[in-house]
Amino acid sequence: MLFNQRHQEIEKDRAELIARLSALKEPSRKHPGYNRAIRLLNNTFGKSSLAQRPGVLKAATWLINIVERQTTTAAKASDD
Repeated sequence: MLFNQRHQEIEKDRAELIARLSALKEPSRKHPGYNRAIRLLNNTFGKSSLAQRPGVLKAATWLINIVERQTTTAAKASDD
């Protein structure tokens, strides 16, 4: 895969993760993992080499999954 193609694919994946974060409602945004995921996708991602960026995206995905799961579970528990 050419450098430019790889770079574009990684940027597309990053944009999708940022969109997932943006779609989260207020209770999720108060979760500490929310701010950490933003830092991963902006600061850490920007300082990383092209070879490191997929790992940063993987870590951000994992963290976003946790935030979504915990806040969804908390919301369901409060509804009961």
